Order: sequence, then structure tokens, then C-alpha cells
Amino acid sequence: MTRSPYHPHNLGQWLMLAVLWLVGRLPPKIAFEFGKFGGRRLPSVSNQRRGIALRNMQLCMPELTPQARESLMRRNLQYMGRAGAETALAWFGGKKVDDIPCHVHGLEHLQAAQADGQAVILLSGHFLCIELAARLIGQQVDMAVIYKPLRKKPLMDRIMLRNRRRTLVDALPRDDLRGIVRALKKGVPVWYAGDQDYGTNNSVFVPFMGVPAATVTGLTRLARLSKARVVPIFFHANQAGNAYEVTFEPALEGFPTGSDVLDAQWMNGVIERGIRAHPEQYLWVHRRFKHPPPGESPAYRNSLQKRHNRVKGAPW
Repeated sequence: MTRSPYHPHNLGQWLMLAVLWLVGRLPPKIAFEFGKFGGRRLPSVSNQRRGIALRNMQLCMPELTPQARESLMRRNLQYMGRAGAETALAWFGGKKVDDIPCHVHGLEHLQAAQADGQAVILLSGHFLCIELAARLIGQQVDMAVIYKPLRKKPLMDRIMLRNRRRTLVDALPRDDLRGIVRALKKGVPVWYAGDQDYGTNNSVFVPFMGVPAATVTGLTRLARLSKARVVPIFFHANQAGNAYEVTFEPALEGFPTGSDVLDAQWMNGVIERGIRAHPEQYLWVHRRFKHPPPGESPAYRNSLQKRHNRVKGAPW
């Protein structure tokens, strides 16, 4: 039986939505500063998240000194706080949000990929400004996104889905393979990110920023089933923090290659390029390496690895 949204169990979600609503009513500049302030408080609130971020940076960028990693982590946490404010604006900011500058580069690459009516998958990663960037991109480009339903937070999931579908063509659950392929075959570009560890099912071990990582093969399957071209897309807040930059790159010619391993390596290489361009704006707090290759030691300490056995794998 579906639980009522007014059930006491949902009180925490209502409080979170109330905070997001209040932040969303602020002018964008003030909302961004509020988010950054919250981000500066994150190290004292969640030592576990801080530990995950630092460990990921150590693995992926061993060339950085401990001091440089600490500095990058602090900037990253500020952008995480800003991402909360961006979500508030994207969902509850109203028409004022549409006036935030969004500079789109390389749109001709997307148009070229679509020229003969072929489906297009927009390949990207989990960059922190995705929620607001998607809304702003949606003003210029028809697109859908693939998302992971918040099954333990049904109220938040309902609000998220409603707001994404208001500004985009659609938001498609990641386990709805048929729905995703159907959208692609209708000519709707679909945003896809394959940079998270969903377990070893439907995955291969290939380097991610130089570290062997369980990498989903879903991009290959989607491209094969829908005969789609794959167009990389990246987005970030500019240095001043008052506008967003979106870049479409040329389609990956020859993808898929016929090899899951080669395709996964190619995908990771594309995403890595986007991360290295703006490492402070990437989601470093995800346990990207929680499923090590057979015979290798866990990448995280026990306290950071605790959800290891809960991940069942990618749905396809």
C-alpha cells in the first residue's frame, strides 16, 4: 500500500522541501552564497563524506600533495553546498531562474548527430550543477534524463520527478530500459551518466582515472538497441559563479566498438576529461571504487565501505 505523503514518516522530507522552497525564493546570487556557506560547514557535519572525497582524490590524482587535495576538497564541498541551492532554484525558483546566463557551446555537434533523424545519447558524468544546468539547457535543447528513483524518499522523488518533467521532455527511471529506448527512437536526446559503481553485474573492470573500477556497460547496450550516436556533454559554473557553461562535443564515431571493455574504457576516458577540466565541481563523495577487482583490497576503510554489500548491480 502506498504511504500517504502526509504520513509522519515523511516529516524529514517535508522539512527538507521547506528549506529548499525557502532557498528557492532567494535571488540566485544570495542563494548561491547561502549554499557555499552551507558547504563550508560540511566537513564538521559529515566526516565520512569528507573521508570518501579525500580518498577518491588520492586514488584519482596521486600527483597532488596532501595540502592540494585538502584545498580541492574544501572547494568541492562549497560546490556541494551550492548544488543544494541550485536544486532549490531549479525546483522552486520560478521564472527568475530562466534569466541566469547559460552559454551553450558546440550545439552544432548535437545538430549534426541528429541531422539524419538518428537517436542521440548525451554522455556525461555526475557534475554537481546538473539539476540547475539541466533546467537551463532545457530552454535551448529538447532532452530527457535518466535518473535513479529515490525509493526510500518517495515524497522527494515525487517532487523531483514533477519538476524535472516540467522543464525537460521527460525523466526516465534507470531501470526502465524499454522506456529509455522508446524515447531515443522518438528522437529525444537522453542524458546518461555511467560514472558510478552499481556493482559487478552488467559491469566490466576498466581504469577510471587510472584506477580499476567496476564500470557499467549500459551505454553500449543503449547505443546498440537504439542505434544511437553518443555525444559528450559537459557543464560547469563559471569562475565568477554567476553563469553556466555547457559544451557539446563531436559524436563518438565508431561507438559502440563491439567490445564492452573497449567501450567502457572509451566512456571513462571521455568522463575523465570533463572531471580534470573542473575537478572542484565533480561528485567526489560517491564511493566510486567500492567494488574492487577480484583479489584486490577494498579502496576504502571499513567505515567508508559499509554499503558495499548492499549494491546489487546495474539493472541492465
